[in-house]
Amino acid sequence: MNATRYAEGPQQDVAARFAAGDEDALALAYEQLGPLVHTLAWRSLGNVQDAEDVTQQVFLAAWRGRAGYRSERGTLTGWIVGITRHVIVDALAGRTRRADTERAVARRQEASIRHFGGDESELTLDRVMVLQTMTSLSPVQRRLVGMTIYGDMTHAQISRETGLPLGTVKSHIRRGFLALRQVMEASA
Repeated sequence: MNATRYAEGPQQDVAARFAAGDEDALALAYEQLGPLVHTLAWRSLGNVQDAEDVTQQVFLAAWRGRAGYRSERGTLTGWIVGITRHVIVDALAGRTRRADTERAVARRQEASIRHFGGDESELTLDRVMVLQTMTSLSPVQRRLVGMTIYGDMTHAQISRETGLPLGTVKSHIRRGFLALRQVMEASA
């Protein structure tokens, strides 16, 4: 048997089963392509946690959009790499938007402090301290913690809004709050 044909056969079988909704094929695709997706994300984002999030988002998007996969247009690998590129671009754009928003909020907070001079309230100081310490979080943690604190959203609401699984949301928020606590205790 030709080695190329052998390699294509099982991959084509996995792709067909994946497109048909076979969860075992999803597991095989993740096993085969997960390391590639993770590496691409890590190289682009420079953060292991963000790469893990992107990997999870890619396979979730691929599974949800499996009806859009067409084997005549290319391989499952190429299709998933294409999704990966889009998710990475979205993550980078989100990072930029969050950084812009954080800078704008920090400028407003600083202006507020200058306006009040030496009479700033404890609440304003706490907000500035939290904003400054939030820069130590990963972009995903910063976004989810911000949605919790400033958006007053529940974990379930954040999960629906972001499309991330509830367990992932809870883990990121918990790790984010632990990191904030450590930074704030260290600076106290």
